[in-house]
Amino acid sequence: MLKPTAWLGGILLISAMSISMASMAVAHDVKTEALRIAHPFATPTPPGAVNGAAYIDITAFSESVTLIGASSPVSSNVELHDMQMDGDIMQMRHVDEIRIQAGETYTMRPGGGFHLMLLGLNEPLKEGERFPLTLIFAEQGDVEIEVWIQSAQEGSEAADGHHH
Repeated sequence: MLKPTAWLGGILLISAMSISMASMAVAHDVKTEALRIAHPFATPTPPGAVNGAAYIDITAFSESVTLIGASSPVSSNVELHDMQMDGDIMQMRHVDEIRIQAGETYTMRPGGGFHLMLLGLNEPLKEGERFPLTLIFAEQGDVEIEVWIQSAQEGSEAADGHHH
């Protein structure tokens, strides 16, 4: 039979672990007065790859927001890109900005649409690692986020789970 102090210690340990795990989940959801960034992720790259891609979900609250750039120490440059089908060919093009209307959420996912292109990677993106990324918004300046490197499926499912 457990002594009351051992039982209480176990409950406190479980409570502390639950709070810690909840904090980790919350830390990956960045909010400012104007916007929310939910579960930023990038997909792993093969050895020798010079470019990668990152995906974010941006929710604009009471006013529209405009993403005009980004930077990260993992690559020499970060560009805003859009991928669209043109007949049978997937075309990728650089865009100057991504505008999110007030009350709207723009969801970036692998396979098409907007994404952040990481150009000139310093080293391959390895699953399970994380890296900092600075998002530059026209209306409010910089927002620092942490990007998790996950498979396209795992990252997309986790990001989808952040929407309530």
